[in-house]
Amino acid sequence: MPIDVTKETLCINKIVGQKNETIIVEGDVIVPDVKPDILNAINTTGNVCIYKKDILEGKIRLDGDVKLYVMYLADDEKDSIRSLNTNIDFTKVIDIEGCMQNMSLDDEVTIKSIECQVLNGRKINIKVTLQIGIKIYSNEDVDVIKQIDNLKDVQSLNSTLKINSLVGEGTVKSSAKDTVVIDNVDNLAEVLSTDIYVTNKDIKISYNKVLAKADIVAKILYLTEEGAIKVKEATIPLMGFVDIENIKDTDICDMKYKLKNIIIKPNSQEEHSIYVELEFELYCRVYEEKEIETLTDLYSPSMEISYEQKNITTMANRFNASEKCSISEKISIPELNSNKLYDVKVKPVIVSQNISNSRIMYEGELQIDFIYSSNNSAGIDTKQAVVPFNFNVVSDNISQNANIETEVEIVKQDFIIGNDSIVDSKIELNFNVSMANYIDINIINDIHAEELKKKEIYSMIIYFVKEGDTLWKIAKKYKSTKEDIARVNNIEDVNKIYVGQQLFIPKYTEKSSVSV
Repeated sequence: MPIDVTKETLCINKIVGQKNETIIVEGDVIVPDVKPDILNAINTTGNVCIYKKDILEGKIRLDGDVKLYVMYLADDEKDSIRSLNTNIDFTKVIDIEGCMQNMSLDDEVTIKSIECQVLNGRKINIKVTLQIGIKIYSNEDVDVIKQIDNLKDVQSLNSTLKINSLVGEGTVKSSAKDTVVIDNVDNLAEVLSTDIYVTNKDIKISYNKVLAKADIVAKILYLTEEGAIKVKEATIPLMGFVDIENIKDTDICDMKYKLKNIIIKPNSQEEHSIYVELEFELYCRVYEEKEIETLTDLYSPSMEISYEQKNITTMANRFNASEKCSISEKISIPELNSNKLYDVKVKPVIVSQNISNSRIMYEGELQIDFIYSSNNSAGIDTKQAVVPFNFNVVSDNISQNANIETEVEIVKQDFIIGNDSIVDSKIELNFNVSMANYIDINIINDIHAEELKKKEIYSMIIYFVKEGDTLWKIAKKYKSTKEDIARVNNIEDVNKIYVGQQLFIPKYTEKSSVSV
Protein backbone atom coordinates (compact mmCIF):
# COMPACT_ATOMS: atom_id res chain seq x y z
CA MET A 1 0.00 0.00 0.00
CA PRO A 2 1.24 3.52 -0.72
CA ILE A 3 2.49 5.43 2.29
CA ASP A 4 1.30 9.03 2.46
CA VAL A 5 3.52 11.40 4.41
CA THR A 6 3.63 15.11 5.22
CA LYS A 7 7.00 16.67 4.38
CA GLU A 8 8.72 19.98 4.84
CA THR A 9 11.61 21.14 2.64
CA LEU A 10 14.62 22.78 4.27
CA CYS A 11 17.58 24.42 2.57
CA ILE A 12 20.59 23.30 4.57
CA ASN A 13 23.46 25.79 4.44
CA LYS A 14 26.68 24.53 6.04
CA ILE A 15 30.41 25.17 5.99
CA VAL A 16 32.16 22.58 3.83
CA GLY A 17 35.67 23.91 4.33
CA GLN A 18 37.59 26.91 5.55
CA LYS A 19 41.18 28.00 5.39
CA ASN A 20 43.40 30.93 6.36
CA GLU A 21 46.56 31.62 4.41
CA THR A 22 49.22 34.31 4.31
CA ILE A 23 50.72 35.10 0.91
CA ILE A 24 53.35 37.48 -0.41
CA VAL A 25 52.58 39.66 -3.43
CA GLU A 26 55.76 41.18 -4.82
CA GLY A 27 56.79 43.23 -7.82
CA ASP A 28 59.34 45.69 -9.17
CA VAL A 29 58.02 49.09 -10.22
CA ILE A 30 59.71 51.43 -12.69
CA VAL A 31 59.38 55.16 -12.06
CA PRO A 32 57.65 56.84 -15.04
CA ASP A 33 59.78 59.22 -17.10
CA VAL A 34 57.61 62.20 -16.11
CA LYS A 35 58.52 61.76 -12.44
CA PRO A 36 61.87 62.52 -10.74
CA ASP A 37 64.18 59.85 -9.34
CA ILE A 38 63.47 58.27 -5.96
CA LEU A 39 65.92 59.10 -3.20
CA ASN A 40 63.98 57.52 -0.33
CA ALA A 41 60.52 56.01 0.24
CA ILE A 42 58.70 57.84 3.01
CA ASN A 43 55.40 55.99 3.27
CA THR A 44 53.64 53.24 1.30
CA THR A 45 49.92 52.52 1.60
CA GLY A 46 47.50 50.39 -0.36
CA ASN A 47 44.08 48.85 -0.84
CA VAL A 48 43.42 45.30 -1.98
CA CYS A 49 40.71 44.51 -4.55
CA ILE A 50 39.43 41.08 -5.64
CA TYR A 51 37.92 41.44 -9.11
CA LYS A 52 37.33 37.75 -9.95
CA LYS A 53 36.51 34.62 -7.94
CA ASP A 54 36.20 31.07 -9.30
CA ILE A 55 34.99 28.02 -7.40
CA LEU A 56 36.49 24.89 -8.92
CA GLU A 57 36.59 21.19 -8.08
CA GLY A 58 38.62 20.91 -4.88
CA LYS A 59 39.95 24.48 -5.01
CA ILE A 60 39.15 28.16 -5.40
CA ARG A 61 40.92 30.83 -7.42
CA LEU A 62 41.19 34.52 -6.54
CA ASP A 63 42.31 37.19 -9.00
CA GLY A 64 42.99 40.65 -7.67
CA ASP A 65 45.39 43.51 -7.33
CA VAL A 66 46.88 45.77 -4.70
CA LYS A 67 46.52 49.46 -5.53
CA LEU A 68 49.51 51.26 -4.00
CA TYR A 69 50.64 54.79 -3.27
CA VAL A 70 54.33 55.33 -2.63
CA MET A 71 55.14 58.71 -1.10
CA TYR A 72 58.82 59.44 -1.69
CA LEU A 73 61.58 62.00 -1.38
CA ALA A 74 62.61 63.03 -4.87
CA ASP A 75 66.25 63.21 -5.89
CA ASP A 76 66.10 66.79 -7.15
CA GLU A 77 67.45 70.17 -6.14
CA LYS A 78 64.45 70.92 -3.87
CA ASP A 79 64.26 67.48 -2.20
CA SER A 80 60.55 67.67 -3.02
CA ILE A 81 57.83 65.21 -2.00
CA ARG A 82 56.31 63.17 -4.81
CA SER A 83 54.05 60.15 -5.15
CA LEU A 84 53.98 57.03 -7.29
CA ASN A 85 50.65 55.32 -7.96
CA THR A 86 50.95 51.68 -9.08
CA ASN A 87 49.22 48.27 -9.09
CA ILE A 88 50.51 44.77 -8.41
CA ASP A 89 48.32 41.99 -9.79
CA PHE A 90 48.12 38.56 -8.19
CA THR A 91 46.41 35.19 -8.61
CA LYS A 92 46.05 32.72 -5.77
CA VAL A 93 44.74 29.15 -5.98
CA ILE A 94 43.80 27.56 -2.65
CA ASP A 95 43.07 23.84 -2.28
CA ILE A 96 39.95 23.08 -0.23
CA GLU A 97 38.84 19.48 0.17
CA GLY A 98 35.18 18.92 -0.69
CA CYS A 99 34.85 22.18 -2.65
CA MET A 100 32.58 21.94 -5.70
CA GLN A 101 31.55 24.39 -8.44
CA ASN A 102 27.96 24.86 -7.29
CA MET A 103 28.96 26.00 -3.79
CA SER A 104 29.20 29.50 -2.31
CA LEU A 105 32.36 31.37 -1.42
CA ASP A 106 32.93 33.89 1.36
CA ASP A 107 36.37 35.53 1.19
CA GLU A 108 38.16 38.10 3.31
CA VAL A 109 41.45 39.54 2.03
CA THR A 110 43.34 42.18 4.03
CA ILE A 111 46.76 43.81 3.89
CA LYS A 112 48.95 42.74 6.77
CA SER A 113 52.08 44.73 5.88
CA ILE A 114 53.81 46.57 3.03
CA GLU A 115 57.56 46.85 2.46
CA CYS A 116 59.13 49.19 -0.10
CA GLN A 117 62.81 49.01 -1.06
CA VAL A 118 64.57 51.45 -3.37
CA LEU A 119 66.71 49.45 -5.81
CA ASN A 120 67.96 52.49 -7.71
CA GLY A 121 66.71 55.95 -8.59
CA ARG A 122 64.34 54.59 -11.22
CA LYS A 123 63.26 51.30 -9.69
CA ILE A 124 61.69 50.09 -6.45
CA ASN A 125 60.65 46.70 -5.10
CA ILE A 126 57.34 46.39 -3.24
CA LYS A 127 56.42 43.40 -1.10
CA VAL A 128 52.86 43.12 0.23
CA THR A 129 51.81 40.53 2.81
CA LEU A 130 48.15 39.56 2.44
CA GLN A 131 45.99 37.66 4.92
CA ILE A 132 43.35 35.53 3.15
CA GLY A 133 40.38 33.93 4.90
CA ILE A 134 38.18 31.51 2.93
CA LYS A 135 34.90 29.77 3.78
CA ILE A 136 33.07 27.45 1.38
CA TYR A 137 29.33 26.83 1.92
CA SER A 138 27.09 24.18 0.42
CA ASN A 139 23.34 24.58 -0.08
CA GLU A 140 21.23 21.40 -0.10
CA ASP A 141 17.45 20.99 -0.20
CA VAL A 142 16.38 18.27 2.24
CA ASP A 143 12.84 16.84 2.62
CA VAL A 144 12.01 16.19 6.27
CA ILE A 145 9.11 13.81 7.05
CA LYS A 146 6.89 15.30 9.73
CA GLN A 147 4.26 12.55 9.99
CA ILE A 148 2.70 9.45 8.42
CA ASP A 149 -0.82 10.22 7.19
CA ASN A 150 -2.49 6.92 6.21
CA LEU A 151 -1.37 4.31 8.78
CA LYS A 152 -3.91 4.52 11.59
CA ASP A 153 -2.12 2.66 14.34
CA VAL A 154 1.41 3.88 13.60
CA GLN A 155 3.34 4.89 16.70
CA SER A 156 5.65 7.84 16.04
CA LEU A 157 8.32 9.62 18.00
CA ASN A 158 8.72 13.26 17.05
CA SER A 159 11.23 15.93 17.93
CA THR A 160 10.71 19.68 17.73
CA LEU A 161 13.72 21.75 16.67
CA LYS A 162 14.44 25.39 15.90
CA ILE A 163 16.80 25.65 12.94
CA ASN A 164 17.89 28.21 10.36
CA SER A 165 16.97 27.45 6.76
CA LEU A 166 18.58 29.37 3.89
CA VAL A 167 16.01 31.53 2.08
CA GLY A 168 18.41 32.61 -0.66
CA GLU A 169 21.55 34.50 -1.56
CA GLY A 170 22.47 37.08 -4.14
CA THR A 171 25.15 39.45 -5.40
CA VAL A 172 24.98 42.89 -6.96
CA LYS A 173 27.60 45.43 -7.98
CA SER A 174 27.29 49.03 -6.86
CA SER A 175 29.44 52.14 -7.19
CA ALA A 176 30.04 55.13 -4.95
CA LYS A 177 30.93 58.13 -7.11
CA ASP A 178 31.63 61.74 -6.23
CA THR A 179 33.60 64.80 -7.22
CA VAL A 180 35.47 65.86 -4.10
CA VAL A 181 36.06 69.61 -4.03
CA ILE A 182 39.29 70.88 -2.45
CA ASP A 183 40.22 74.45 -1.44
CA ASN A 184 40.03 76.98 -4.30
CA VAL A 185 43.57 78.11 -3.53
CA ASP A 186 44.92 74.59 -4.03
CA ASN A 187 46.23 73.60 -7.43
CA LEU A 188 46.29 69.80 -7.26
CA ALA A 189 49.61 68.24 -8.23
CA GLU A 190 49.03 64.59 -7.30
CA VAL A 191 47.40 62.24 -4.83
CA LEU A 192 49.82 61.01 -2.17
CA SER A 193 47.70 58.32 -0.48
CA THR A 194 44.12 57.18 0.12
CA ASP A 195 42.37 55.45 2.99
CA ILE A 196 38.96 53.84 2.34
CA TYR A 197 36.55 52.21 4.78
CA VAL A 198 32.84 51.38 5.04
CA THR A 199 30.66 52.66 7.89
CA ASN A 200 27.02 53.25 8.89
CA LYS A 201 25.83 49.99 7.32
CA ASP A 202 22.09 49.43 7.17
CA ILE A 203 19.69 47.04 5.44
CA LYS A 204 15.95 47.07 4.77
CA ILE A 205 13.76 44.25 3.41
CA SER A 206 10.89 45.00 1.05
CA TYR A 207 9.12 43.29 -1.89
CA ASN A 208 11.60 40.41 -2.33
CA LYS A 209 14.55 42.77 -2.21
CA VAL A 210 17.23 43.62 0.31
CA LEU A 211 18.18 47.30 0.24
CA ALA A 212 21.76 47.80 1.43
CA LYS A 213 22.94 51.27 2.41
CA ALA A 214 26.29 52.42 3.75
CA ASP A 215 28.67 55.35 3.80
CA ILE A 216 32.06 55.04 2.14
CA VAL A 217 34.68 57.25 3.78
CA ALA A 218 37.58 58.24 1.52
CA LYS A 219 40.48 60.12 3.13
CA ILE A 220 42.74 61.59 0.46
CA LEU A 221 46.18 63.02 1.18
CA TYR A 222 47.26 65.24 -1.71
CA LEU A 223 50.08 67.51 -2.84
CA THR A 224 49.56 70.98 -4.30
CA GLU A 225 51.65 72.61 -7.05
CA GLU A 226 53.02 74.91 -4.38
CA GLY A 227 54.39 71.92 -2.43
CA ALA A 228 51.82 71.97 0.38
CA ILE A 229 50.48 68.69 1.78
CA LYS A 230 46.80 68.60 2.65
CA VAL A 231 44.10 66.06 3.47
CA LYS A 232 40.47 65.90 2.37
CA GLU A 233 37.88 63.51 3.75
CA ALA A 234 34.74 62.71 1.79
CA THR A 235 31.72 60.60 2.76
CA ILE A 236 30.04 59.03 -0.26
CA PRO A 237 26.74 57.13 -0.03
CA LEU A 238 26.56 53.57 -1.40
CA MET A 239 23.29 51.79 -2.16
CA GLY A 240 22.30 48.55 -3.85
CA PHE A 241 19.32 46.18 -4.21
CA VAL A 242 19.80 42.41 -3.93
CA ASP A 243 16.88 40.35 -5.31
CA ILE A 244 15.93 37.39 -3.07
CA GLU A 245 12.54 35.71 -3.46
CA ASN A 246 10.25 34.86 -0.51
CA ILE A 247 12.19 37.02 1.91
CA LYS A 248 10.41 38.36 5.04
CA ASP A 249 11.26 41.29 7.27
CA THR A 250 11.80 38.86 10.18
CA ASP A 251 14.57 37.01 8.35
CA ILE A 252 18.25 37.33 9.24
CA CYS A 253 20.40 39.05 6.61
CA ASP A 254 24.18 38.84 6.36
CA MET A 255 25.53 41.53 4.03
CA LYS A 256 29.17 41.72 2.94
CA TYR A 257 30.79 44.73 1.23
CA LYS A 258 33.75 43.77 -1.00
CA LEU A 259 35.92 46.41 -2.68
CA LYS A 260 36.46 45.53 -6.35
CA ASN A 261 38.00 48.62 -7.96
CA ILE A 262 39.24 52.12 -7.14
CA ILE A 263 39.58 55.20 -9.35
CA ILE A 264 40.91 58.34 -7.64
CA LYS A 265 42.41 61.01 -9.87
CA PRO A 266 42.46 64.75 -10.52
CA ASN A 267 39.19 65.80 -12.13
CA SER A 268 39.91 66.81 -15.72
CA GLN A 269 36.49 68.49 -16.08
CA GLU A 270 36.59 70.69 -13.02
CA GLU A 271 39.48 72.52 -11.35
CA HIS A 272 40.22 72.17 -7.63
CA SER A 273 38.54 68.77 -7.38
CA ILE A 274 39.28 65.04 -7.29
CA TYR A 275 37.19 62.39 -9.03
CA VAL A 276 36.43 59.37 -6.85
CA GLU A 277 34.80 56.15 -8.05
CA LEU A 278 34.71 53.07 -5.81
CA GLU A 279 33.17 49.82 -7.07
CA PHE A 280 31.81 47.35 -4.51
CA GLU A 281 30.31 43.88 -4.63
CA LEU A 282 27.38 43.48 -2.23
CA TYR A 283 26.87 39.85 -1.25
CA CYS A 284 23.79 38.92 0.78
CA ARG A 285 22.82 35.63 2.44
CA VAL A 286 19.37 35.37 4.09
CA TYR A 287 18.15 32.86 6.69
CA GLU A 288 14.77 32.21 8.27
CA GLU A 289 14.22 30.62 11.64
CA LYS A 290 11.94 27.59 11.45
CA GLU A 291 10.42 25.48 14.16
CA ILE A 292 10.13 22.03 12.64
CA GLU A 293 8.72 18.76 13.91
CA THR A 294 10.75 15.83 12.62
CA LEU A 295 9.86 12.16 12.70
CA THR A 296 12.72 10.44 14.54
CA ASP A 297 11.35 6.92 15.09
CA LEU A 298 8.21 4.87 14.27
CA TYR A 299 6.68 1.41 14.38
CA SER A 300 3.26 -0.23 14.17
CA PRO A 301 1.73 -3.03 16.28
CA SER A 302 -0.11 -4.32 13.19
CA MET A 303 2.51 -3.77 10.47
CA GLU A 304 6.18 -4.40 9.90
CA ILE A 305 7.74 -1.02 9.15
CA SER A 306 11.30 -0.50 7.94
CA TYR A 307 13.08 2.73 7.08
CA GLU A 308 16.45 4.35 6.55
CA GLN A 309 17.97 7.13 8.61
CA LYS A 310 20.10 9.97 7.29
CA ASN A 311 22.27 12.27 9.37
CA ILE A 312 22.36 15.91 8.31
CA THR A 313 24.18 18.93 9.72
CA THR A 314 22.18 22.12 9.85
CA MET A 315 22.45 25.61 11.23
CA ALA A 316 20.62 26.68 14.38
CA ASN A 317 20.45 29.69 16.70
CA ARG A 318 21.78 32.15 14.15
CA PHE A 319 22.11 35.54 15.73
CA ASN A 320 23.56 38.91 14.73
CA ALA A 321 24.77 41.48 17.26
CA SER A 322 26.35 44.90 17.01
CA GLU A 323 28.26 46.54 19.87
CA LYS A 324 30.15 49.84 20.05
CA CYS A 325 33.64 50.02 21.50
CA SER A 326 35.20 53.37 22.49
CA ILE A 327 38.97 53.61 22.86
CA SER A 328 40.75 56.66 24.26
CA GLU A 329 44.52 56.83 24.39
CA LYS A 330 47.15 59.53 24.81
CA ILE A 331 50.01 58.80 22.41
CA SER A 332 53.38 60.49 22.79
CA ILE A 333 55.18 61.48 19.56
CA PRO A 334 58.24 63.49 20.64
CA GLU A 335 59.26 63.96 17.00
CA LEU A 336 56.01 65.81 16.34
CA ASN A 337 57.05 68.73 18.53
CA SER A 338 54.91 71.68 17.39
CA ASN A 339 54.66 70.52 13.80
CA LYS A 340 51.48 69.85 11.84
CA LEU A 341 49.71 66.51 11.84
CA TYR A 342 48.75 65.82 8.21
CA ASP A 343 46.93 62.51 8.39
CA VAL A 344 46.23 59.51 10.61
CA LYS A 345 45.37 56.02 9.37
CA VAL A 346 43.77 53.51 11.76
CA LYS A 347 43.64 49.75 11.28
CA PRO A 348 41.87 47.60 13.91
CA VAL A 349 43.23 44.05 14.25
CA ILE A 350 41.72 41.22 16.33
CA VAL A 351 44.57 39.24 17.89
CA SER A 352 42.46 36.58 19.65
CA GLN A 353 38.91 35.76 20.67
CA ASN A 354 37.59 33.40 23.37
CA ILE A 355 34.10 32.37 24.46
CA SER A 356 33.16 32.01 28.13
CA ASN A 357 29.96 32.44 30.12
CA SER A 358 27.81 33.90 27.31
CA ARG A 359 30.46 36.38 26.25
CA ILE A 360 33.02 36.76 23.50
CA MET A 361 36.27 38.19 24.83
CA TYR A 362 38.38 39.99 22.24
CA GLU A 363 42.01 40.99 22.49
CA GLY A 364 43.09 43.36 19.75
CA GLU A 365 45.20 46.29 18.77
CA LEU A 366 44.87 49.50 16.83
CA GLN A 367 47.69 50.03 14.35
CA ILE A 368 47.86 53.81 13.94
CA ASP A 369 50.04 55.51 11.32
CA PHE A 370 50.76 59.21 11.83
CA ILE A 371 51.96 61.42 8.96
CA TYR A 372 53.23 64.80 10.13
CA SER A 373 55.46 67.70 9.13
CA SER A 374 59.06 67.39 10.17
CA ASN A 375 62.25 69.42 10.43
CA ASN A 376 64.16 66.87 8.35
CA SER A 377 65.19 67.45 4.74
CA ALA A 378 61.98 65.96 3.40
CA GLY A 379 59.81 68.13 5.58
CA ILE A 380 57.59 65.11 6.37
CA ASP A 381 57.84 62.00 8.51
CA THR A 382 55.78 59.02 9.70
CA LYS A 383 55.41 57.09 12.93
CA GLN A 384 53.41 54.02 13.87
CA ALA A 385 51.83 53.45 17.27
CA VAL A 386 50.15 50.27 18.50
CA VAL A 387 47.32 50.62 21.02
CA PRO A 388 46.17 47.32 22.62
CA PHE A 389 42.54 46.93 23.67
CA ASN A 390 40.17 44.40 25.23
CA PHE A 391 36.47 44.25 24.47
CA ASN A 392 33.60 41.89 25.36
CA VAL A 393 30.37 41.17 23.51
CA VAL A 394 27.77 39.75 25.93
CA SER A 395 24.60 37.88 24.91
CA ASP A 396 22.54 34.94 26.16
CA ASN A 397 22.65 33.63 22.57
CA ILE A 398 26.41 33.00 22.72
CA SER A 399 27.31 29.34 23.22
CA GLN A 400 30.69 27.72 23.72
CA ASN A 401 30.68 25.91 20.37
CA ALA A 402 29.26 28.75 18.30
CA ASN A 403 30.73 29.55 14.90
CA ILE A 404 31.59 33.26 15.12
CA GLU A 405 32.36 35.83 12.42
CA THR A 406 33.43 39.30 13.53
CA GLU A 407 33.77 42.42 11.41
CA VAL A 408 35.23 45.55 13.02
CA GLU A 409 34.03 48.85 11.55
CA ILE A 410 35.54 52.28 12.22
CA VAL A 411 32.74 54.67 13.18
CA LYS A 412 34.62 57.76 14.30
CA GLN A 413 38.20 58.90 14.89
CA ASP A 414 39.50 62.14 16.41
CA PHE A 415 43.11 63.16 17.04
CA ILE A 416 43.99 66.36 18.91
CA ILE A 417 47.56 67.51 19.51
CA GLY A 418 48.09 68.65 23.10
CA ASN A 419 51.06 69.83 25.10
CA ASP A 420 54.41 68.01 25.03
CA SER A 421 53.61 66.37 21.66
CA ILE A 422 50.86 64.25 23.17
CA VAL A 423 48.15 63.22 20.72
CA ASP A 424 44.77 62.71 22.38
CA SER A 425 43.23 59.84 20.36
CA LYS A 426 39.54 58.93 20.50
CA ILE A 427 38.39 56.07 18.28
CA GLU A 428 34.96 54.47 18.11
CA LEU A 429 34.58 50.99 16.65
CA ASN A 430 31.57 48.87 15.81
CA PHE A 431 31.85 45.12 16.42
CA ASN A 432 29.45 43.40 14.01
CA VAL A 433 29.18 39.78 15.13
CA SER A 434 27.39 36.86 13.44
CA MET A 435 26.97 33.67 15.46
CA ALA A 436 25.53 30.25 14.64
CA ASN A 437 25.61 26.69 15.93
CA TYR A 438 25.79 23.64 13.69
CA ILE A 439 23.81 20.66 14.96
CA ASP A 440 23.48 17.06 13.73
CA ILE A 441 19.98 15.64 13.34
CA ASN A 442 18.70 12.28 12.11
CA ILE A 443 15.89 12.26 9.58
CA ILE A 444 13.84 9.28 8.37
CA ASN A 445 13.29 8.41 4.72
CA ASP A 446 12.54 5.40 2.46
CA ILE A 447 9.74 4.01 4.63
CA HIS A 448 8.39 0.53 3.75
CA ALA A 449 5.50 -1.38 5.38
CA GLU A 450 4.17 -4.94 5.37
CA GLU A 451 0.69 -5.77 6.72
CA LEU A 452 0.50 -8.48 9.41
CA LYS A 453 -2.31 -11.05 10.03
CA LYS A 454 -2.76 -11.44 13.77
CA LYS A 455 -2.98 -14.80 15.49
CA GLU A 456 -4.11 -13.33 18.80
CA ILE A 457 -5.27 -9.90 19.87
CA TYR A 458 -2.49 -9.76 22.44
CA SER A 459 -0.64 -11.59 25.16
CA MET A 460 0.79 -10.24 28.39
CA ILE A 461 4.39 -10.42 29.58
CA ILE A 462 6.19 -9.09 32.65
CA TYR A 463 9.17 -6.77 32.12
CA PHE A 464 11.60 -5.13 34.58
CA VAL A 465 12.91 -1.69 33.60
CA LYS A 466 16.63 -1.50 32.83
CA GLU A 467 19.05 1.42 32.75
CA GLY A 468 18.41 3.61 29.70
CA ASP A 469 14.90 2.30 29.08
CA THR A 470 12.00 4.52 28.07
CA LEU A 471 8.37 3.55 27.56
CA TRP A 472 8.88 4.26 23.86
CA LYS A 473 11.76 1.75 23.59
CA ILE A 474 9.88 -0.92 25.55
CA ALA A 475 6.67 -0.44 23.56
CA LYS A 476 8.51 -0.62 20.23
CA LYS A 477 10.40 -3.76 21.27
CA TYR A 478 7.20 -5.67 22.11
CA LYS A 479 4.96 -4.00 19.46
CA SER A 480 2.81 -2.45 22.13
CA THR A 481 2.08 1.23 22.74
CA LYS A 482 3.11 3.70 25.41
CA GLU A 483 -0.53 4.43 26.13
CA ASP A 484 -1.43 0.74 26.62
CA ILE A 485 1.52 0.12 28.94
CA ALA A 486 0.70 3.24 30.94
CA ARG A 487 -2.98 2.24 31.20
CA VAL A 488 -2.29 -1.32 32.33
CA ASN A 489 0.29 -0.20 34.91
CA ASN A 490 -1.52 2.96 36.11
CA ILE A 491 1.38 5.20 35.03
CA GLU A 492 0.35 8.87 35.10
CA ASP A 493 3.45 10.34 33.43
CA VAL A 494 4.69 8.32 30.42
CA ASN A 495 8.07 10.03 30.72
CA LYS A 496 8.71 8.75 34.26
CA ILE A 497 9.72 5.15 34.89
CA TYR A 498 12.52 3.88 37.15
CA VAL A 499 15.12 1.10 37.01
CA GLY A 500 13.79 -2.17 38.45
CA GLN A 501 10.14 -1.18 38.05
CA GLN A 502 7.88 -4.14 37.14
CA LEU A 503 5.70 -3.55 34.09
CA PHE A 504 2.96 -5.61 32.50
CA ILE A 505 3.34 -5.37 28.71
CA PRO A 506 0.39 -6.00 26.36
CA LYS A 507 2.32 -7.76 23.57
CA TYR A 508 0.85 -8.19 20.08
CA THR A 509 1.81 -11.35 18.15
CA GLU A 510 1.72 -12.16 14.46
CA LYS A 511 0.82 -15.27 12.47
CA SER A 512 1.95 -14.35 8.97
CA SER A 513 2.71 -11.29 6.86
CA VAL A 514 1.91 -10.07 3.39
CA SER A 515 3.93 -7.45 1.52
CA VAL A 516 2.15 -4.17 0.81
